[in-house]
Amino acid sequence: MRLVVDPVKCDGRGLCAEVLPELVGLDDWGFPMVPGGPLERELEREAAEAVRLCPRLALRLVP
Repeated sequence: MRLVVDPVKCDGRGLCAEVLPELVGLDDWGFPMVPGGPLERELEREAAEAVRLCPRLALRLVP
């Protein structure tokens, strides 16, 4: 699984970085930066929670 951010939907609230600080960093404007590679199995549950909590539905998990 990979975590993907839709930059058009995201408004830079940073909740994803609070929920998943091990994976999500924020740029200078507060928008998330995520690695493009596959997630470690240990982070998949937390990533799913970040997707669920995103107020703008800007995050998704893809195979």
